[in-house]
Amino acid sequence: WDNADFSRGVGTTFYQEFSTLNTAKPPFVRDVEAKVRRYLRSSYSAAWTLKITWEKAPVHAARTDTRKTNTYQAVLTTDGFRSYILMLYQDGGMQWDYTRLTSTNVLIGYT
Repeated sequence: WDNADFSRGVGTTFYQEFSTLNTAKPPFVRDVEAKVRRYLRSSYSAAWTLKITWEKAPVHAARTDTRKTNTYQAVLTTDGFRSYILMLYQDGGMQWDYTRLTSTNVLIGYT
């Protein structure tokens, strides 16, 4: 894990909120529910979901290289009692040159 740097005008961060307590669920929320059910072997019906996307995020400090970027998402979801987070990464994993990062203990995900 390392910090992204959007100061050079490269990359975008955006989010989308899905409040589905009393409404029809869009395909994205149904997919999140299916993943929670599959991986946790638990019944789950989302009441609220938030998708945050970091698209083409350059490494901190961007002045060193803005060509190698990462795209990843955090999806937070809750049924009002239980909450989950899905960490999703682009195919190919970490694109930043970890040998040039200020920190040498790079992770994809969280610990």
